[in-house]
Amino acid sequence: MAQVPQTFFDALAVRTWCGLALESLGRAREEIDAINVYPVADGDTGTNLYLTVESAVAAVEAVFTAYDVGRPTLADAVRAMAHGALIGARGNSGTILAQLLRGMAQVLATDGETAHTDGPGLRLALRHAADSARQAVAHPVEGTVLTVASAAADAAGGAEGDDCGAVARAAYEGARAALAATPGQLAVLERAGVVDAGGRGLVAVLGALVETFTGETVAAVSGVHARVEGAPHPAAAAGDSAPLAAAEECADVLQAGGPAFEVIYLLEADDAAVARLRERLDTLGDSLVVVGGDGLWNVHVHVDDAGAAVEAGVEAGRPYRIRITHFGAGDVHTTGGERPAPERAQRAVVAVVPGEGLAGLYTEAGATTVLARPGEPPASGELVEAVRRAHAREVVLLPNDAELRHTAAAAAEQVRTEGIRVALIPTRSAVQGIAALAVHEPERRFDEDVVSMTSAAGATRYAEVAVAERQSWTMAGICQAGDVLGLIDGDVAVIGSDVTATAETVLDRMLSAGGELVTLVLGDEAPEAIAEHLEARVREAYLAVDTVVYRGGRQGALLLIGVE
Repeated sequence: MAQVPQTFFDALAVRTWCGLALESLGRAREEIDAINVYPVADGDTGTNLYLTVESAVAAVEAVFTAYDVGRPTLADAVRAMAHGALIGARGNSGTILAQLLRGMAQVLATDGETAHTDGPGLRLALRHAADSARQAVAHPVEGTVLTVASAAADAAGGAEGDDCGAVARAAYEGARAALAATPGQLAVLERAGVVDAGGRGLVAVLGALVETFTGETVAAVSGVHARVEGAPHPAAAAGDSAPLAAAEECADVLQAGGPAFEVIYLLEADDAAVARLRERLDTLGDSLVVVGGDGLWNVHVHVDDAGAAVEAGVEAGRPYRIRITHFGAGDVHTTGGERPAPERAQRAVVAVVPGEGLAGLYTEAGATTVLARPGEPPASGELVEAVRRAHAREVVLLPNDAELRHTAAAAAEQVRTEGIRVALIPTRSAVQGIAALAVHEPERRFDEDVVSMTSAAGATRYAEVAVAERQSWTMAGICQAGDVLGLIDGDVAVIGSDVTATAETVLDRMLSAGGELVTLVLGDEAPEAIAEHLEARVREAYLAVDTVVYRGGRQGALLLIGVE
């Protein structure tokens, strides 16, 4: 899409850059996956980079949406970008890209009130990004995305003037030249006849930065440009398996016997604990990258003992969003290619849940869960991964949030291309998901099961009790920061000062239209006696209405209420 050229970097430019970077990686994703041979030839670098940037885009959009009037500052936008990339980072290259964006944000957000920065500011941000990414990797290797990032920063440093466009173009050209040289720095790349996949992705991201400032689309870059003479072509015509076979053969020779698992998790911990964690994980495996700061980190490592890697995280702090990937059949690290793939189940349910307590409840009921922490909605790639993890021919998808409907629809569309039959039930709250799951019967025909679950969810009114974070206009009037809000079916219906009293008012309004079952899901900050008080209210005032209570953990809202 055409962009209006500008010479400075502001919040709107951050938003534009993220969007263009996602588009660029989307176009290049399959090619980047195909040339991915280092550090593991698992063919997912392009996808991991795309999912990382997708998470950054969602975070930046959320910041812009939060402003009813005006727009966020540059600091607001870059912090959101960095945080989104951190919590959504995938794989080795995605984790490094998250640190690159965080490094930029650390420079650009120094003065929280600055509306924009110029060329010198962008040069400094790119330099700090490259340096901080290199420091995040336990054992930096030349010929990788780190080399490309350093070359981009070096080239940007030589650009003259205050024009951000000139700085961005210099960084892009420096990165492109460094990318072309990567086969000469890593033997695995030279033998496969490809450039570094992570570096190729970074070039795409920097190309989007050039377009942000100049409005001009940069020339396409691919592994072809740096192909070693006589080496197999990494981007050959469709149906030609020789390039990937050559890449895998090369990696077999150079990396056989490497770790069998990739372990990634977010970690809440202090700096001292993370320093000890780095030392511990460095003894367990390789490809160690730990990025983040200010109490939140993204940990990535390749190990043989996945349990030990997670236990090390538990010792350091609080790990969550734990993802363990076994390098599959035919991969350079395993010899299990002769083992047949496990038989797919006929049907599964995949659900997004807002807290650890509900995740346990859904899991006990047989669902595959995706945890959505407050302010950290899952990207479509996480939902796709969960559907694949469910390993079923038919999948019922429960987003449990009105804001996730489009994300879930995109995920469903993607997995349908893989031959999986998916039905998306537009649940808008976890209590609607509970109602749907209660009537789920895998033995029924798929269509009948989906209709029954959809009817149960639709017959469940939902509400939540939360605390207002700032002054705002609502359907019930103006609320102030700290007010207790009662939302019914997504709209603010009650504004109060006491949590229990507000919850009782909300419950009475919901039951005034009738009901047979009340579901209460308590957040970890809900008052101790609130469940007992509401259960007593239902017994005394509403005959033949049952109440069930669950503990949702850190779910954002103080209380979720469902009335069937």
